Amino acid sequence: MQTILEVNDVVKKYSDKVALNHVSLSVPEGTIYGLLGPNGAGKTSLIRIINQITYPDSGQILLDGQLLNPSHIKDIGYMPEERGLYKTMKVGEQAMYLAQLKGMSKQDAKKQLKYWFEKLGIEEWWNKKIQELSKGMAQKIQFVVTVLHEPKLLILDEPFSGFDPVNANIIKDEIIELKNKGTTIIFSTHRMESVEEMCDHIALINKSNKLIEGKLIDVKKEFRTHLYQVGILTDNVQQLMIKLSENYKLTTTEFKSLNNELQLEIDLGTRLPNELLQVLTENGQVTHFVEKLPTVNDIFIQTVSK
Repeated sequence: MQTILEVNDVVKKYSDKVALNHVSLSVPEGTIYGLLGPNGAGKTSLIRIINQITYPDSGQILLDGQLLNPSHIKDIGYMPEERGLYKTMKVGEQAMYLAQLKGMSKQDAKKQLKYWFEKLGIEEWWNKKIQELSKGMAQKIQFVVTVLHEPKLLILDEPFSGFDPVNANIIKDEIIELKNKGTTIIFSTHRMESVEEMCDHIALINKSNKLIEGKLIDVKKEFRTHLYQVGILTDNVQQLMIKLSENYKLTTTEFKSLNNELQLEIDLGTRLPNELLQVLTENGQVTHFVEKLPTVNDIFIQTVSK
């Protein structure tokens, strides 16, 4: 998979505080890349450097194989957590202004704005001032002006902040559609359920250091605990439990009397899944057998708590 953004050995300090300590990342093209970490970890410093708001003390960043430079501003869209719209300007006037700052012609900006305003059903907001809008309404405008110039790389910092569940789903669908059209998205959030649902790759930064990076499924496997969730129909519950207890740790058990299904959570330890499956099939009909991988939330807490 081709890499669109490379962060190579970046160091950033503010006086005697280290914000980024030799951080390296590789963002694959056409993916949603979760940039995770607790408050103060260094995520915002990295995002500001990618946007050329500030510069690293050492290290380098490459976009599409080229050293990051001012010409790349048109290739990046950034929606910060703290929104930056001018409250007294009218929505349409401001959107046109911001689009032209990104290098769009007036004609192209009008065309793209018409498309997005109709798509999101916000045409009547054109002549409203930002201060007349609710936080969620202003968020929609911020999203539109961020994606308007069709950037190669889209950086979204807490993009669902301020949205009700319905509008959060609308924006989520738009983000996924942009990814499916080829946009690479760096997604910074504390909403781990959104990471689970949307991200292909993740990186976790804590105390200025990168601790984790990789495909989401590979990271989960790295943190696997060898727990399996099992369902079995059996008339021999007592005998099965004795056999399982001899070689395995049973972390939870539940018996559904309605259909005689025994539901178990089993710690394999060093044993192989096939060994457990054989014991189960010899003692009943297996209805489900699946490994319980850790959630992103589990991994986040485990990693930053060390």
